[in-house]
Amino acid sequence: MDTIPTWIDENDLVDSYLHRCPARELLGLLADKWVLLVVGVLRMSEDPVRFNVLRRRLDGITQKMLTQTLRGLEREGLVRRTVYPTVPPRVEYSLTDLGADLGNITHTMGLWVVHHRDEMLTARAEFDKREAAAPEPVGTAR
Repeated sequence: MDTIPTWIDENDLVDSYLHRCPARELLGLLADKWVLLVVGVLRMSEDPVRFNVLRRRLDGITQKMLTQTLRGLEREGLVRRTVYPTVPPRVEYSLTDLGADLGNITHTMGLWVVHHRDEMLTARAEFDKREAAAPEPVGTAR
């Protein structure tokens, strides 16, 4: 993004780099890979999604991590958790309007990754090749 929207004070962006800035904590939450993936799954779903469906869809996530991620997203107003009074209780998750807005941004990030994936994989391979060929620094023992 080359230009800053008019509704953003440029000084607020600078403050987000400071440890004391509340925006920094939110950026930390949003930069988490599981947050991005959970938001992505919920964004693609037309209907609310049950916990176990999310867990099956997110290969590699543990029950504990999914629970923590969903709770964090719910706390920030990005995910709506609906509990139905059935036996056993049925719990469904969906994006709030704020979460859907974030989902649009994360979707764009995903498109960027897909578009540039080959370039990044090439850069990674070239870096790894250079690192493997680099001489070992003097005075280091293996």
